[in-house]
Amino acid sequence: MVQTTLKLYSLDYSQAKTYGVAALFVAGNIVFPQLCHLVQLGGPTWLPIYFFTLVGAYKYGWKAGLLTAIASPVVNSLLFGMPLMAALPAILLKSVLLAVFAGWAAARFRKATLPLLLGVVLAYQVVGTLGEWLMYGSLYVAAQDFRIGVPGMLVQIIGGWLLLNYADRLKVWRK
Repeated sequence: MVQTTLKLYSLDYSQAKTYGVAALFVAGNIVFPQLCHLVQLGGPTWLPIYFFTLVGAYKYGWKAGLLTAIASPVVNSLLFGMPLMAALPAILLKSVLLAVFAGWAAARFRKATLPLLLGVVLAYQVVGTLGEWLMYGSLYVAAQDFRIGVPGMLVQIIGGWLLLNYADRLKVWRK
C-alpha cells in the first residue's frame, strides 16, 4: 500500500475558516442522522451524530471538532426532536470527548490509521459510558452503544479512516 501524507490542520477560534468548517460538519451531522432515522433504531445502531465530529476534529483540530460536537446534537434536537432532550447531556458528553480525543490523536500522531481511530472511538465510548452511568445511574442504559451501536462504531472507524485518508486525492479538502 502506498503511504501518502495526510494533511491535518489545527484551526483556531480566531479564524473564520474554523466556523465554516464546523458548519459544514454540523450539516453532515444533521443529514446523516436524518437518513439513519429512516430505519427502526437507526440512531442507536449507526450512531450517526458522531461521524462528522470525528472526521472534523481529526482533520481540522479539536477546536473545530468541539464546535461540531456541541452544535450538532443541539441543532438536531431543536429542529427534529432527536436526540431527545433527556438524552442530550450524555450525547453532548460523548461528542465533546470524541472531539478532544480525535483532535489529540491527530495532533500527536499526525496520521489516521485504523488502530488510532479504533483507539479514539473506544476512548470516547468507554469514558462517555462511565459518565453516562454516573448521570443516569444505570450501567445497562449507559452501555447502549456497546449493546447495539457497534455497527455505528465500525462506520466511524472504517468510514472515518477512508474519508480522512482518501479525500485528499479526490480534492475534497481545500486549504
